[in-house]
Amino acid sequence: MGAGPGIKTTTKQEAAMFIQAWWRGTLVRRTLLHASLRAWIIQRWWKQMLVKLMEKKKRLSLQSYAQQEWAVVKLQSWVRMWRLRLRYCRLLHAVRIIQIYWRWHICQTRGFIQGRYNLKESQLNLQLEISLGLQACKVQQCIPLPVNE
Repeated sequence: MGAGPGIKTTTKQEAAMFIQAWWRGTLVRRTLLHASLRAWIIQRWWKQMLVKLMEKKKRLSLQSYAQQEWAVVKLQSWVRMWRLRLRYCRLLHAVRIIQIYWRWHICQTRGFIQGRYNLKESQLNLQLEISLGLQACKVQQCIPLPVNE
């Protein structure tokens, strides 16, 4: 009878060891599952953050490009305006010189000169009427201005 109870005890011990091993395996697998889920959550969050950072970088790059383009367009506009103003001032100076010489000539010949000019978008219209005693001369000229658009 002594052999009988010893066999049962060994079988109970083996069954207990089997159950404990199964339970430890279950706990390890559960722990590994939780760890892998947490790692997956962190990886997914990090990927989302990288996407947001890339979008922000693209947006800032696009804004910078748009600002540079606007500055270039503005600068080109100023240069065109400056060149037109310079051309206008030169023409105005030429008109004033012509007026001075004609006024001097009128004083010398006792004639008179009448004239007017219009500066429109891309041309200068000049109309002069010169009268020297019985002689009269009318001059009309349209001078195109170089305008770069």
